[in-house]
This record gives sequence, structure tokens and C-alpha cells, in this order.
Amino acid sequence: MKPAVLAVLSLMLSACTSMDYDFSDVKPSAGSASGSGTAIALPSGSAKAPRFYDRKPHDYTGKTPWHYPVHGTDVSKYQDKVDWQQVRNSGVSFVFIKATEGGDRVDDRFAEHWANSRAAGIPRSAYHFYYFCRTAADQARWYIRNVPKDPGALPPVLDMEWNPLSPSCKLRPDPAVVRKEMRTFLTMIERHYGKKPVIYTTVDFFDDNDLRSFSDYPFWLRSTAGHPDEKYGPHPWVFWQYTGTGTIPGIKGDADINVFSGNHAQWRKWLESNKVR
Repeated sequence: MKPAVLAVLSLMLSACTSMDYDFSDVKPSAGSASGSGTAIALPSGSAKAPRFYDRKPHDYTGKTPWHYPVHGTDVSKYQDKVDWQQVRNSGVSFVFIKATEGGDRVDDRFAEHWANSRAAGIPRSAYHFYYFCRTAADQARWYIRNVPKDPGALPPVLDMEWNPLSPSCKLRPDPAVVRKEMRTFLTMIERHYGKKPVIYTTVDFFDDNDLRSFSDYPFWLRSTAGHPDEKYGPHPWVFWQYTGTGTIPGIKGDADINVFSGNHAQWRKWLESNKVR
């Protein structure tokens, strides 16, 4: 075994002392690089914690992403021709799939990703990218029209972030308006799908709009330059997006990588509480 891989395994073992991992059959993944960024490919269904290659990794000094054993990804039309079985075999335990945006756009590859990830046995969710020039009610109805009511899926996701590069809408509503509209969307979606939606957001959007008040919803937080506790304070979170420059076997190019906040037993409990199968 290469020294670089041994170093990674040593680091993973020290970071996950609360669980008993067996690394006897771990192999370097296809396309991994040598050095501190070496990736680990894991057998399907494994209880091991994967560590994926990242071409622009943050230098974590505290709690690291690979401290968490349950990892996932998120995709949109920009990830084409995904080999979902290879993605699953690499250690990915869940996927968030872009479904809709605003009140009139459906992601070009939503149906493909939605069907094929399910066929590979990966728990998946559909997310909506919020557009500030349409009402929340319009957008909720659009999401409901285009995302199947699948009782075996993960809860829906509302993606809230500023979009200064939008060619058609650069509106930045008052925080009170943002929060009110979010409540409208979330309430309509929960009523239809029977599951409490997840809120995805970024550090600036979270602070600008004081999203701490949404403590009754699970959060998926983006933080690529530090642990969420450092960027969002003590606000609870369920998912953490820690990089947008990762490498996942089965996905061409850069991949977003996320972690679940608990261990495998807590992950299974979370899936059961949301009736995911």
C-alpha cells in the first residue's frame, strides 16, 4: 500500500474514534491523486467513512468533514452522464438533485437524475432554487407540479441564496419579506409532501436575513472555508456542504460534497423518521 494512502487511513482512524472501522479492503479510487488529497473508494453498503479527493481543499484545523462517516453529493444539469452505481459504490449515501427554479424552469436533467439515482439505491431529494422576482406561492406550485410525490424520497429542499449574476432578477428583498416568503413556500411544500422541508443556505444569506428564526426546520449549510460551527455559530444543522471542488467516482469534473451531522445509526434513524426507503 502506498505511503500516502496509509497516511490518510491513519488520519481517518484518529478522527473517528467513536466508531470501529475496518479498513482491510480499502483501495485508492480511480482517478485519485497521490499525496494528502488521496481519495478512498469504498464498497457499496460499507460502514466506513469515505474521504474524497479535493483539488482545492480547505486546510481544516478543527473538526474536519471526514470526521463524519455519512457523505453525499448534490447535482444539477451540469453533471451529465452520471454513473450512479459507481457513485454509490464510492461511499455516497445521499444526493440532492436540482428540480426547479423560480416559477417556470425545470432542470434539464432532473428526471434523469431522479430516476437513475433511485435505481442505484441512493436516497435522494429534489431541491428548488428560489427566484426573488416570483412569489413564493407561485414557486411552490411550480415545484409541486414538477416533483413527484414519492414517499420514499428524502424531504424537499428550499435553496435560499443571493444570485447577483442572474440576468433577469437582481432583487434583494427586505429580510422580513424574505422570511415571510420562505414560510409561505415551506408551509405549502410540507402540506403537499407530508415532510418538513430542509433549508439550504450560505453564510451571507443566513446572516443578512437572520435565518436563525427558522429553528423549527432542518438546515443544509454551505461552508467551504471552515466548520459550520465557526461560520454559523451554534445554529443546528443536519447537512453540511464542505466543498464544490471535490472528486466523486462516477461524476465527471468538480463535485459538491456534503456530510450528514451524525453517525450511521443516527443516519438510519433520520431516514426512518422521514420514511425513506
